[in-house]
Amino acid sequence: MHSALARRVMPSQLLAVATQVTRRCFSHTASRSRALPFFLTARTRNGNETENDQTGRRMLRMLMFGKPGAGKGTLTGRLVRKYDIVSVSTGDLLRQHIAEKTEVGREAEDIVAAGGLLPDEVMLRVVSSELESLHNKHWILDGFPRTIGQAELLDGHLKKRSMSSLTLVVNLDVPDDVILSRISDRFVHLPSGRVYNLSYNPPRVAGFDDLTGEPLTKRPDDNPDVFARRLAKFYSTTAPLLNHYSSSASRAAPPRNPHLHPHQLSFPQSALPTLKVKTLSGTTSDQIWPQLDGLIRNGFPSLRERVDTIQMNLNNKRRHSLSEASITLNSEQK
Repeated sequence: MHSALARRVMPSQLLAVATQVTRRCFSHTASRSRALPFFLTARTRNGNETENDQTGRRMLRMLMFGKPGAGKGTLTGRLVRKYDIVSVSTGDLLRQHIAEKTEVGREAEDIVAAGGLLPDEVMLRVVSSELESLHNKHWILDGFPRTIGQAELLDGHLKKRSMSSLTLVVNLDVPDDVILSRISDRFVHLPSGRVYNLSYNPPRVAGFDDLTGEPLTKRPDDNPDVFARRLAKFYSTTAPLLNHYSSSASRAAPPRNPHLHPHQLSFPQSALPTLKVKTLSGTTSDQIWPQLDGLIRNGFPSLRERVDTIQMNLNNKRRHSLSEASITLNSEQK
């Protein structure tokens, strides 16, 4: 009887039945259900990755702290030129709101005109209006928060609006005497903001801007007395901020199970480590830059380099290869 039944079932039918059974068994295995989040990437309706998908790839939400003159602006500029990152400057945003006569701009202008300090809530409104438009962008926030109160307001706002929380806080550790020497030798072209330093980045003609030929000037706060006051303020306000974010980072780290294979780990999105705090040390921006660049590349693999940066690197490689080929050819001819 069984042989007669087998003769009536075509080989192609047997193959289809076997394939269905195999797929059904595999789909119900525990190992497959655990591994699934590592092969599927959460997507938004327009096909973009969400801000923190189940694979652990995160959007860069960064703050950079450092003493006055530590090189925050220089290093931020390098990151923005190399990677697809938006730098959000609270000072620039505030001036833009005032110039455009927005509601928060008019409120801020009245307070500044009266000689008052802007309340934290006003600064938060200035910042949040910009961050909400950068939902799918990597960003660095410059100039806010500066106090524990502002940090708590920002944390609460990001959580309330279901926006991605901060993912990286960098502290630039540069010795005081190095910074004091640096600002003493610093000159600036005020119209453009170009900065020169007599020690390592002097102008081609002493006292004049390289591009316009206009005179360079000293910033009013580039002197030892003002630096000492700014440094004291930095220590009194920034140290508590770093402690605040270090505590947040330690609370965000998920528990580890040593009995599970790495490919079997599957943390819910809320349990993924959301914040890293890192101190980078050096005496110059050139020393700190490789540390910062490596930290960004390793911690945020979804962050892409700008097209013009990639093209420049390719051109440099081509020139290097041509130079090596020319040297080799000349050696062989000799």
